[in-house]
Amino acid sequence: MNTSPGTVLAAGASLDFTLAQQLTVIALCALTAFISHMALAVFNDGVRPFMLDFIQGRTTRSATTAVSFGLSAGFIFGLGAPMALASGVLNPWLLFLPTDILGLLSPKKWLAPILGAGWGAVVVFGLNGANNVAHDLPVDFLTAMQEMSTPILFLFTLFPVLAITKQFGRKWGAIAGVVELALVVMTMKLWPTVFAGAIAMAVGVLMLIGLAIAKDLKQRKADRANGVEELAPADDPMASLFSASAARLRRYLPLFMVLGAGVCLLAQMHIFGGGEATSFLVAKGNYSEAAQVDFYRVFGFIPLIATTALASGAYGIAGFTLVYPIGYLMPNPILAVIVGALVFAVEVLALSYIGKFLGKLPSVRDSSEHLRSAITDSLQLAILFGSLMAANAMGAGLGILIVGGLYLLNEAMGRPVVRMAAAPAAVIVGGILLNVLYWLDLFTPVKG
Repeated sequence: MNTSPGTVLAAGASLDFTLAQQLTVIALCALTAFISHMALAVFNDGVRPFMLDFIQGRTTRSATTAVSFGLSAGFIFGLGAPMALASGVLNPWLLFLPTDILGLLSPKKWLAPILGAGWGAVVVFGLNGANNVAHDLPVDFLTAMQEMSTPILFLFTLFPVLAITKQFGRKWGAIAGVVELALVVMTMKLWPTVFAGAIAMAVGVLMLIGLAIAKDLKQRKADRANGVEELAPADDPMASLFSASAARLRRYLPLFMVLGAGVCLLAQMHIFGGGEATSFLVAKGNYSEAAQVDFYRVFGFIPLIATTALASGAYGIAGFTLVYPIGYLMPNPILAVIVGALVFAVEVLALSYIGKFLGKLPSVRDSSEHLRSAITDSLQLAILFGSLMAANAMGAGLGILIVGGLYLLNEAMGRPVVRMAAAPAAVIVGGILLNVLYWLDLFTPVKG
């Protein structure tokens, strides 16, 4: 795979969808809004803990909607939309965070899918128009935003190293770093058509999981030697809550199977990427590498999604996100629908068992938290660096001044836009401003 800064995305950063793709997006947005209205699942992990109070009637629909909007708006407009425009590939922040909000906002059950379908129509019909207009501007900031792909892909490779360092110290972190660097260099030399970070990420994640399991097994052996007994399920105060939540989700198993089928089908169409790095890999046509990247991310989110779902009674719109990598690799839509439905069925039925299993492996559970933190840290730097590269491509020093200045201003103001979304949003605002300066004859676009 050619991952140089000048790489042209296979998708051409185009958001021109076929009729089947348009209908799939609209139908899936309608379904996810309906499921959100029923408080059965939401995409935003930060909203899920608030769902228990809503389900049990201790808070209102409007209050829960306000929480969802407050936690999601920055990601929708600062990350989801810019990433889709830059890569030409849809993403979950653009599709599922708005349907979280619209579903919760809807006062009637029948209205929720209509609102969700409306948002899906806005995405598939409106985004392409905005994309075409932006590409026709004197300062084409969307093409410049493709500069973000290289730092995102390569810096994301380091997230297992960061997680190992945070959990197991500098020595193991240094070892993991050396191993990953050697694997990246080796891959670039021996297999130049393969994404250089794929093997390195796989080994890094396996090292982290191996260290965590070894630590847990050692601790359990020590506890048995000291006569420490595990807490019986009947004595666990969370057991009854977890059991009730799991039972509630199982009652709606057919609906979850339809949801799994829809998400897997969308991924199979290759117009959707489950993450920042994945979006650019899908856009370049590297579906197997995209599947690897999203598969590694799963380990960071299974414990979070399982525990919050069991505690709140609301699942994740994408489940454990396993349907993303599976969908990328499916050879046809029919198989994607069948496999996606089965994967969600297994996830929902196994939820309580997964919760009990994770309770016995605290270090593995901690590893997921470190993985999520490391993913965020690596992507924040990658997105900031890539945004500055985009700023330089569209406006040289003036572009860097505007985009970097907007980012710093956001920091100084207490981050009204979340940090990860602030830099891409600044690129779009900066691009619009540079076009205004061009029309005022105060700026000459960078050639190249």
